[in-house]
Amino acid sequence: MNINATLFAQIIVFFVLVWFTMKFVWPPIVQALDERANKIAEGLAAAERGKSDAEAAEKRVAETLAEGRQQVAELVTNADKRAAQIVEEARTQAQEEAARIVAQARAEVETETNRAREVLREQVGLLAVKGAEKILRREVDAAKHADILSTLKQEL
Repeated sequence: MNINATLFAQIIVFFVLVWFTMKFVWPPIVQALDERANKIAEGLAAAERGKSDAEAAEKRVAETLAEGRQQVAELVTNADKRAAQIVEEARTQAQEEAARIVAQARAEVETETNRAREVLREQVGLLAVKGAEKILRREVDAAKHADILSTLKQEL
């Protein structure tokens, strides 16, 4: 054999092997590599979307918390205002009730004073009649002299 024929046969076998590899072996490898690259790219894009979604969710949570704190502060302020209003209303009602009780007590005192005066007038009238009876040494008829006694009561 000739070295040229061997070299020529090796070149033909090499080109057949290259053609076979490019036709049957290389496309599945390239396809697998492309699929792998696509999966990696999709994974990276999903990670970016997840990261941006997490940041957006964190912002929404922070906004919701701030809004909740603001609402709680408003509720506390409103509750404080309402409590102050209730205390003021209770104070006003207590003052009104105290004024009413004082007025009622004054009226009762006035009534009792007038009643006591009337009782004293009657007793003084009776004492005056008894004193006059003893002075005159005769009996004074209270029924006959009722107008004199009532005038005497009024003067006292």
